[in-house]
Amino acid sequence: MQIKNKPGIGGPGGMDVEFRQLLEDSAVAVCTCDVKGRLTYFNKAAVELWGRTPYLQNESWCGSWKMYSPDGAPMPLEESPIARIIKSGKEEGKSEINIECPDGTFKNLLVFPRFLFDKNGKLQGAHNTLVDITEQKKDHIKKETLSAIVQSSDDAIISKDLQGIITSWNRGAQEIFGHSEEEVIGRSIKLLIPEERLSEENVILDKIKRGIKIEHFETIRKHKLGGEIPVSITVSPVKDSRGNIVGASKVARDITSRIESQAAMEKYIQNLETLNTVGKSISENLDVQGILQRVTDATTLLTGAGFGAFFYNNSDEKGNSFKLFTLSGAPRKIFDNMAMPRHTDIFLPTFRDKKVMRVDDITKHADFGKNAPFKGMPKGHFSVASYLAIPVISKSGSVIGGLLYGHPEAGKFTEEHELLVVNIAAQAAVSLDNSKLFEQVKSLSEKKDEFIALASHELKTPLTTIKGYLQVLAKKEADKMSQLFVDRSLYQVEKLQTLVEDLLNMSRIESGQLNFNIEVFDIKEMLREIIETFSYSSQSHRVIEDLGNNPVIIRGDRQRIEQAILNLITNAIKYSPKADEIFINLEVVNEKTTVRVRDKGIGLTGEQRQQLFTRFYRAEDTKGISGLGLGLYLTKQIIDRHGGIIEVSSEYGEGSEFSFTLPLAVQELKKEKAI
Repeated sequence: MQIKNKPGIGGPGGMDVEFRQLLEDSAVAVCTCDVKGRLTYFNKAAVELWGRTPYLQNESWCGSWKMYSPDGAPMPLEESPIARIIKSGKEEGKSEINIECPDGTFKNLLVFPRFLFDKNGKLQGAHNTLVDITEQKKDHIKKETLSAIVQSSDDAIISKDLQGIITSWNRGAQEIFGHSEEEVIGRSIKLLIPEERLSEENVILDKIKRGIKIEHFETIRKHKLGGEIPVSITVSPVKDSRGNIVGASKVARDITSRIESQAAMEKYIQNLETLNTVGKSISENLDVQGILQRVTDATTLLTGAGFGAFFYNNSDEKGNSFKLFTLSGAPRKIFDNMAMPRHTDIFLPTFRDKKVMRVDDITKHADFGKNAPFKGMPKGHFSVASYLAIPVISKSGSVIGGLLYGHPEAGKFTEEHELLVVNIAAQAAVSLDNSKLFEQVKSLSEKKDEFIALASHELKTPLTTIKGYLQVLAKKEADKMSQLFVDRSLYQVEKLQTLVEDLLNMSRIESGQLNFNIEVFDIKEMLREIIETFSYSSQSHRVIEDLGNNPVIIRGDRQRIEQAILNLITNAIKYSPKADEIFINLEVVNEKTTVRVRDKGIGLTGEQRQQLFTRFYRAEDTKGISGLGLGLYLTKQIIDRHGGIIEVSSEYGEGSEFSFTLPLAVQELKKEKAI
């Protein structure tokens, strides 16, 4: 039966029912056409393959919506494989085509067109078997792509069975390990493993057999030529179609560059830290020995030298020797037992011409071995091949000395080492200049302090004598004018005695000879006595006090602390000439007591507050106010020596408040409360 102009399933007349049923139920797409190419039959599998149901007797050759050749070029229906055999009368083998379904999907097909004859052998048309190979094609492309990726990878990609026998080997593996594919296929993976690491393979295989993946395991493997290669390996189980583990795939990455970069970075950071440490250390240090020893130690370590030394550019009476000052990496006695370097052609470029010398092998230098009496290295000297010498040049341009380094192996010192030492030597030169200047200032300061102490001591005796004579005269009857002169002379002598005493105390502090007599006393009572005395002696200012009601017991030198308080009160009166009040406060907080002295005077600027406690400091706007600028300096030294803190808060033109805090004598307070 034939159905015309309707979509449906049909076939050539006379088809056996059993054969027809077999085709209908087949999973393989089948269609037929007559000798004119008209479509006469297709089964369900063909409809599913094409993605459409064609019209029998009304469509030709094939039910595909669109066809393409394997290269992607459109293929007209009349050029399809089944059309070609009908037209040519010759059967062809299988052909590959691509089709596009109405929903836009593409499929890859293998087609098998064959002639179709009736029972009498007359040609009726052709039948076509269509096999969907889309998935197989994808798998093939995937495998080809994967193979290309594997072969082009710079990493070593290796597969092996569960006995560790190599089954595949890519180009990356050959590049990293040096073996060709032919040399390793069928051999044990252990040929890549150093003997001391063979146990790693047993551990890896054990984990693989249990289905455990090993990721980013860093280890060492061997090159064909014997060298060791640091690698990072990832090993994964390989399963067959039934899910059984049959082997392992290994990806090995050469991490030599990474390790070298990491080591270089660590070295750079270490060098930077050393440079910072050395730079800070020598900039803060004014001791010549300390500066040079730190520089020698640090640079010997940085360069990896067998020894390093600093030689002063000193000359003997003949003008041809240096002086060893610091040494690192070797016992000093070795140098003590041999002659010092001299102004030979090897040393002159550094010590005279201010040039850096870096020689890979000093024994091959043109000037080596030409100087008497040693003609080379002195007996007992270090074995030196690599040589590095850096001049240390002062700000004035003269060569202070030279940093010399040696190593028994040739070629140990690099341009990087040279640059590091040159930078440190420049810092050291500045510090040495500063140290020299500091020593000069220190010497002058010591002479000045010595003069002040001597002058103060010498002045004290005649002042005491003058004061005694004036006191005798003051007790005798005299006219008013004479009495006035005597009183004023006594006042000026007392001022001179105070100034001389301040100078003496300063010199004692500087020399560490200011003695303290420690006792336990009530600072509140001391303040009351001081305030009472001032109420009688001071005609210009009134003291307003707030001392609290309870005793405030401290431990210290009563006389020195009284001196500190008197200095603060005197200053408050002296620097508030237009006011008539000063304020004294005493408070106790957390086992500490604070004394505050406030005035309504001229106040201080920020810059003045920073320099206030330095000796001999006098603000610019204090002209007409007597003093040497020692009172606050001495006060701070006294409070510091008692473990206290002195502070100042001030607003320019509004007045100042000075305060100091001292610890309470806690044990004495506890005893007093117990009593």
